[in-house]
Amino acid sequence: MTDFRVIAKSILPSFIFDYYKQLKKNRKNASLNSQKESGNVLTKTDLMAKFREIGINEGDSLLVHSSLSKIGYVENGAETIVDALLEAVGKTGNLLMPSSPNALLQLDFIRQNEIFDVKNTPSKLGSVTENFRKRVGVKRSLNATEPVCVFGPDAEYLTAGHFKELTPYSANSPFYRLIEKNGKILYLGVTLANAGTSLHTLEDAVDFCFSVYYSEVFKTKIKDETGTIHEVETKVHNPKYSLKRRCDELIPRFIEEGVCEKVMIGKAESYLFDAKKMFDSMLRNYQEKGITMYTPNGKN
Repeated sequence: MTDFRVIAKSILPSFIFDYYKQLKKNRKNASLNSQKESGNVLTKTDLMAKFREIGINEGDSLLVHSSLSKIGYVENGAETIVDALLEAVGKTGNLLMPSSPNALLQLDFIRQNEIFDVKNTPSKLGSVTENFRKRVGVKRSLNATEPVCVFGPDAEYLTAGHFKELTPYSANSPFYRLIEKNGKILYLGVTLANAGTSLHTLEDAVDFCFSVYYSEVFKTKIKDETGTIHEVETKVHNPKYSLKRRCDELIPRFIEEGVCEKVMIGKAESYLFDAKKMFDSMLRNYQEKGITMYTPNGKN
């Protein structure tokens, strides 16, 4: 399934796209207010119980993609979700969240923005990620297009390799190091179609059959925690191939192979993935059948 936000962004005038986003947000807010008034409220205790039920344990390294509005009305909103997730992995675990400064096309972002400030550039991936980013002790990786925030004893290791990588999903990235740590990925109210960053680890791990990166290598600037500015080179995704993604068509295969489980958290259809099993499945199916997010049924 293609992410239709990408298509809409590429073909609609910006004011129409922004109007549609605001209209959608207003409808969601109205629905959430109705749930609150009816007493249908999720608490931290409710969320903790659910996280334990689906298999999130103390000591886990857990990458979370999220949509707050899909879950239902949560007491104190994003703050409660982050609190519950931190408690779920505990002091010995690591909580990771993507914190991309760009919600849509990497190519547009890298052309329009001169500098990424690791301390101050906000996440555009929802209120849960932004609440987490601002927490004391959270480490954010130095990557201009796909920075990842981490809290936990392995935060330095998980983020350090991201700096100066030409592509965001390499073997030194937080996405791949999560695989090495036998971590988990929670898609909380989202699917691979709009939160499929871990799918790209395959593309960076092999001599990939499609030109998923734009031909030009871009120079951009990153300001680190000390205020020092670094000039780095980076590749970005080729919009031509971004429009061809059919990420969610991979989900039935992942479920069948025991890579992930579909769960309900509040009102949100969600998925819990084993990160290593996900990568191993992608690599095996690519090598044996030519299966990718662009060819979910394999090559003919």
